[in-house]
Amino acid sequence: MDVKGSVALVTGAASGLGLATAQHLYSLGAQVVGLDLPASVARARERKVDRISFVEGDVRDEAAVKHAVDTAALMGDLRVVVNCAGVGDPARTVGKDGPLGMERFRRVVDINLFGTFNVLRLAADQMSKNSAVDGERGVIVNTASVAAYDGQIGQASYAASKGAIAAMTLPIARDLASRQIRVVTIAPGMFDTPILQGLSPEARESIASQVPHPTRLGQPSEYADLVGHIAANAMLNGETIRLDGAIRMGPR
Repeated sequence: MDVKGSVALVTGAASGLGLATAQHLYSLGAQVVGLDLPASVARARERKVDRISFVEGDVRDEAAVKHAVDTAALMGDLRVVVNCAGVGDPARTVGKDGPLGMERFRRVVDINLFGTFNVLRLAADQMSKNSAVDGERGVIVNTASVAAYDGQIGQASYAASKGAIAAMTLPIARDLASRQIRVVTIAPGMFDTPILQGLSPEARESIASQVPHPTRLGQPSEYADLVGHIAANAMLNGETIRLDGAIRMGPR
């Protein structure tokens, strides 16, 4: 599917993987709507991030997501959706202060899993109204993580949420096949995103050294490039693609 002339919706678009993806899709000729939290959008505007029509909102909020989808639909045919919004909150199941609080666990799952599904279900409904072009109405790309397979100590909530995103990829692709909408998930490894940029140079180097080849952190542009390829390749559907330089995470 050629994204040129279409509209894309990217969540978590104010920074990191989402920002790189939004900018790449724009470079391919798409109009881009970016959904992110108000504080994140404000920071993006302070950095003078342009070419993205930002909508403020939380992926868990049905009304906010519907507003973002409607905004995209007013601009043209919504044919590409990329779910990049997500959080982590490392904590052991039982720590020094006792068992992990359910609210902390639930928040991660709510944002990562339920937020992703909230966006894709509303976007897919809108995509279904598109006229098919070369047998396609749209493509949805979700973001899991290598933690879906190699969850580390303290990653119970994160691994659970990302594992569920990977697990639901095939059934949702099958659900939407009759509507000519594809669903693909990317499971990134260690990428140079704002989360890692907050670490010391020594810590970042240590993490990068664990990647077999290339022995470095992934660049957000490499994630964005894969999104572009997924959109272009009609046979990519119902699959989770590891984008990780062959890393397999240890327990710590």
